[in-house]
Amino acid sequence: MSVGTIILIVVIAIVVFIIFYAIGVYNKLVGARNKVGDQWSQIDVQIKKRADLIPNIVETVKGYASHEKDTLADVINARNMAVNAKSVDEEIKADNMITEAVSKLFALSEAYPDLKANTNFLSLQNDLKDIEEKIGYARQFYNDTVMSYNNIIEMFPSNIIASMFKFKKATFFDDVSEKEREVPKVKF
Repeated sequence: MSVGTIILIVVIAIVVFIIFYAIGVYNKLVGARNKVGDQWSQIDVQIKKRADLIPNIVETVKGYASHEKDTLADVINARNMAVNAKSVDEEIKADNMITEAVSKLFALSEAYPDLKANTNFLSLQNDLKDIEEKIGYARQFYNDTVMSYNNIIEMFPSNIIASMFKFKKATFFDDVSEKEREVPKVKF
């Protein structure tokens, strides 16, 4: 075999290796992107369950706390915003609003002992608590999946393939509001 033939075989082997590597990275990127979408849909399912449960809670509270219209309106507005969200960012924002509004609603229940003792309200409250826990776990798993996907997109050499095929970073589910990030002030 001549030196030219050996060089040609080596070049062809390198090109074939690069092609198979690119195919492998591309498939890994597609799989990771699809997993992010799947994990988002898991959150979405729980958010929709919560959205369906909220009107029942509001109706139960209305009977006991009819003059607390602002709190009840905030809960319904947040729910409607979540139901009508068109993007992941809108849904995350709406979800944060629901979490805040529902916590106000449950704080309101502390002021009404009859409401606190109402079995229907307690059942709805427990259902909502369970859904909130599931949303929390789904958020955590979603964020782990987003981190893995974003790492593939940003790390060399897979970032070259990702940019060639225009893979975009996914958004983390950041559920901590700016108010919650503030350091509490303790005064004695």
